[in-house]
Amino acid sequence: MLDYNQFIRKNRKKKAIDTINVTPLVDVMLVLLIIFMVTSPMIVAGIKVDLPKTQSSPLSGKDDPLSVTVTKTGTVFLNDSQIPRENLVEKLKAITNENYNIRIFVRGDKSADYGSVIKIIGLLSKSGFSKVSLITEID
Repeated sequence: MLDYNQFIRKNRKKKAIDTINVTPLVDVMLVLLIIFMVTSPMIVAGIKVDLPKTQSSPLSGKDDPLSVTVTKTGTVFLNDSQIPRENLVEKLKAITNENYNIRIFVRGDKSADYGSVIKIIGLLSKSGFSKVSLITEID
């Protein structure tokens, strides 16, 4: 059995831990990573539309495309900003510095009037934009 002095001497020989414990840091970083992975797809498209489904493969490209959205009420958005239909081409030319080869994705709600979506596509094509694509959900 140890007496008090031996107990004190035995405990004084232990050194203090002088390293950083990274386990809590790693736990916090993994939680943040999961949160960002879950929330980032919701942030990508700001306007909520119900896209039609299709069986085609996704397009690949290197530049960041512009997004034109037509809601079910016929309202037109350029990226996240509502814009009058008459000003769409002028705004696109100003944003792209009249670069007609930029990719433009048209997102039309499946409840939207088919004619209003086609009018937007026709307006963009007639203005000289050559890379206009429809966005759908893959089934």
